[in-house]
Amino acid sequence: MEAKQQEPITSEASQLNPSIEERLRHAYTKDGSLDFHGKPAIKERTGGWRCGTLLLVNQGLANLAFAGVEVNMVLFAKSVLRQTNAEASNTFSRWMGSLYLSSLMGAFLSDSYLGRYLTCVTFQAFSIIGLLGLSFATQSFLLRPHGCGKIGQLCDPHSPAETAIFYISIYLIALGIGAPEPALATFGADQFDEEDPKEKKSKTSFYSYFYIALNLGCLFSETVLVYAENMGHWVLGFWICAGCDILAFSSLLSGTLRYRHFKPSGNPLSRFSQVIVASLRKINLEMPTNGGGLFEVHVREYEANGTRRILHTNDFKFLDRAAIMTSADITTNEDQNPNQWRLCTVTQVEEVKCVLRLLPVWLSTILSSIAYIQMLSLFVEQGAAMNTGVSNFQIPPASMTAFDIVSTTAFILLYDKLIVPLYLKVAKRRPKTPSELQRVGIGLAIATVAIIIAGIVEQHRRKYASLSGEETSSLSIFWQTPQYVLLGVSEAFVYVAQMEFFASQIPNGLKSLGIALSMSSTAIGTYVCSLILTVVMVLTTKNGKPGWVPPNLNDGHLDRFFFLSAALTALNLGVFVVCARRYKFISLENHEGESATRVAPQ
Repeated sequence: MEAKQQEPITSEASQLNPSIEERLRHAYTKDGSLDFHGKPAIKERTGGWRCGTLLLVNQGLANLAFAGVEVNMVLFAKSVLRQTNAEASNTFSRWMGSLYLSSLMGAFLSDSYLGRYLTCVTFQAFSIIGLLGLSFATQSFLLRPHGCGKIGQLCDPHSPAETAIFYISIYLIALGIGAPEPALATFGADQFDEEDPKEKKSKTSFYSYFYIALNLGCLFSETVLVYAENMGHWVLGFWICAGCDILAFSSLLSGTLRYRHFKPSGNPLSRFSQVIVASLRKINLEMPTNGGGLFEVHVREYEANGTRRILHTNDFKFLDRAAIMTSADITTNEDQNPNQWRLCTVTQVEEVKCVLRLLPVWLSTILSSIAYIQMLSLFVEQGAAMNTGVSNFQIPPASMTAFDIVSTTAFILLYDKLIVPLYLKVAKRRPKTPSELQRVGIGLAIATVAIIIAGIVEQHRRKYASLSGEETSSLSIFWQTPQYVLLGVSEAFVYVAQMEFFASQIPNGLKSLGIALSMSSTAIGTYVCSLILTVVMVLTTKNGKPGWVPPNLNDGHLDRFFFLSAALTALNLGVFVVCARRYKFISLENHEGESATRVAPQ
């Protein structure tokens, strides 16, 4: 579509002056992106860091709003809703599960029908409604009697209607924050032309800054807001969250006329099903050698949708039958497209192959989430059993995650400017930085070390607790600092590289779904970690024993669970290395139509 609109301008200009034609050609983006009006995007007027910064501000403020609710959800359920430990834990788990599931739904709608911008606007409006509802409900009727909601001070029971308003509000928040997140990350990257060398570098950097924005939003919530909420100031905390979410939404809307867009590519499930059905219909046909003679359409049809042709690969050859053209597939009308349930293009077949190749790598990253999940749960429990006092001030154990956030942010900012040049100098090698998959592997190795250190700290914590004879150890909570810092560095390696890898190795029309896949590995890892802990407790509580992770950590062996987790993470690292070494990268044709580009990690 955009190519047809652009050709008359170029053709007319070439009759006047070749230099004008050259300037006009460079004035437009080359990746097929469109402006707000559906016309080819002009570089100087659209996208770039002006739009990228607005989206980063949106991500930071929206995540601050979410983290302000998430960080103390268990305490709120226990103190305000009068739930038991198990009930509060289940409330939190179900809520977080819906958040992760909504990210997959949002990615699907973004790539298939709504587009990335409309997905972000639509669902972020839901989060505002949810936060306003939660703030109003908390101020009006949840905190009764006045002053309740602090640790150890329960509120009065609530009616079913009041409890229902609470649940509706928090699930609207989960929907409004989870659904647009993969679309927002992809939409931000869309603001940079990947066929322009300068903008391509900015496109890669955007994912790093996106993760920094996410962490900085958490930093305020997990230090300032968590302390206020622990003191019972729930109303203030929730209204701050609602205000930040409104500011985030305003930041998103302010760039509406300048954003670059790509058209939704349709239902991917339908396209994938067409390849499977078409290949099964032709199961008895002989396979062509090296993909010769397979059906493909002209490059202009892909440019009209801002996508690129994917070059043929030799793996999963049985799917190539879907692109074999037979006499039954030939239509007499040249303008009539072939039946896609009988004949698919090479690009459509390769889309399915791309997803199949990604699955082993994706599965091997699920177990890697153990370390990061334990930081949100067992690290906090460990810190609560340590000396949290500094002079007359008590440090909330959850606030120790600030060390993780600061180390993650600092490492990402210093990576390209200091760490990579130093690495190349020490290694005495040509300028070749670690690839995305290599960075994930390095991050998993660091995470293993972090969990081992957590186990050693736990051994010392129990030693000091046994000497004092008290439930709380005299060992300072700041002994947890190394494990938090190392996990922060590990996150900087793993999550940013994982996001970049999935975004680069998924077809153009499925970018949001690729980001959602990278995020969903953490979600599934949450359930796997919970299952592992459940199995461990069943096995270690036999014969009346307290188990490895009892309510009073001094009676158990949390250190053994940490060492088990480190062993599983190391085993997962080995599986990941095998999958990474066997992975074949996607091959795309560039928009010039001639040469092929091997899209692999830089």
